[in-house]
Amino acid sequence: QNTAGLNFIQLRTILADVLENRTELTFDLLSALKKEFIEAEAYGMLEFVETDWNLDLVAGHEEAKAHLRQAAHALKNGRPDVLPMGYLVSGPVGTGKTFMITCFAGEIGIPMVKLKNFRSMWQGQTEGNLEKILALLEAMTPVAVMIDEADAALGDRDASGDSGVSKRVFGQIASFMSNPKHRGRIIFFLVTARPDLMPIDLKRQGRAEEHLALFYPSTREAREELLRVMMRRTGVNLPMDEVPEALLNGERTFSGADMEALLTRAKFRAAATNGPVTREILQQTVDDFIPPTYPLEVELQNLVAVLECTSRALLPEPFRTMDREAIVRRIETLKQLI
Repeated sequence: QNTAGLNFIQLRTILADVLENRTELTFDLLSALKKEFIEAEAYGMLEFVETDWNLDLVAGHEEAKAHLRQAAHALKNGRPDVLPMGYLVSGPVGTGKTFMITCFAGEIGIPMVKLKNFRSMWQGQTEGNLEKILALLEAMTPVAVMIDEADAALGDRDASGDSGVSKRVFGQIASFMSNPKHRGRIIFFLVTARPDLMPIDLKRQGRAEEHLALFYPSTREAREELLRVMMRRTGVNLPMDEVPEALLNGERTFSGADMEALLTRAKFRAAATNGPVTREILQQTVDDFIPPTYPLEVELQNLVAVLECTSRALLPEPFRTMDREAIVRRIETLKQLI
């Protein structure tokens, strides 16, 4: 498993280097060399996701974290047969979708790679690049694959205007994702704020089988937990009773990204006096901060995530009882307004 994805020549190179320099072949050294070899062979089209984070750093989203921890437990205990072929992770911008999957990479005990831009201006090169990537993934198993902004990255069976490249790319990926031999060995994470723009063929059972939906915190406790995590990430140390009430009362919606940006601005103000962030500085920053507001877009992203979610437990209480036909009608109205 630790050498998956390396060919015979690369293994000989590693062993020759170890013998010549009389160094110990540790897991960390092997992982670093493997990363270099595979990224070089992929010509920058695959990037290893390396992190010391784990799901403990993710605020809220308890049901989604519980599911991912069960998946990590199954992987570590040799039960790939119980895992979904892939995940669709949706939700409004700023809810921490990419961050959560990155943290999951720190828990699973297998490599995770991010699919980067593999498209080329030359005829036939795009399909060749993708074929090389898929062959590398098969050689690396077990491996998890994260595709960010999946609605834009994966093409469409009905696309036109590019000499059929998008159709062929879609066909290659769809066929690869549905191969039953890949269950639990190659796990796809399709991350997007607009799952409605993705082809149904990629979202169906047998490909992205489990649909996780993440939302902004809806309770004071969830907002406090999110703020604590963001304060830890940004190095801001303030007791919760000194935090401005506007951050916690829910009258204004702050995503995790908004909170992180706000705390960073407070640190910027504090740096002018070479001091720490104080209650007064944070209050001034909150009073001055105007988060970018796109209410119709956010509502649309919320509703399409609700519609795609395959677990009622993942939905906040107001969304659980919403009539799905009413959601579809509202989505159509929003698309006309935006």
